[in-house]
Amino acid sequence: MATERTLSIIKPDATRRNLTGKVNACFEEAGLRIVAQKRLHLTQAQAEAFYGVHRERGFFKDLVAFMISGPVVVQVLEGEGAVAKNREIMGATDPAKAAPGTIRKLFAESIEANSVHGSDSAENAAAEIAFFFAGIEIVG
Repeated sequence: MATERTLSIIKPDATRRNLTGKVNACFEEAGLRIVAQKRLHLTQAQAEAFYGVHRERGFFKDLVAFMISGPVVVQVLEGEGAVAKNREIMGATDPAKAAPGTIRKLFAESIEANSVHGSDSAENAAAEIAFFFAGIEIVG
């Protein structure tokens, strides 16, 4: 497998509970490196643009409202098969269905407040990383 990069977002439910370090420890213990990171409070326009692919879905407004409800930590993770590895570490979107030891099983409050976001493909990872980071901000 090739070394690749993926976007990770630690969501407002996790930052509110000061879980950033614990979440990042899960990534690092699994062999992913954090090569860029910043804490932001998304505006409604930013959240709507980032999640625009879901605009026509019933949960879009609630998702945007949740993502602007508090600070998030956006970061770039790097490693062998980073996209798939990150998704494995995060666990299923529904924490009740997530495997033991995954971030969502350990920390998520609900299917909506599920603590983390991760890119679902290498193509989406590239677009999502570019949404938040300039190349100069990523230090490998």
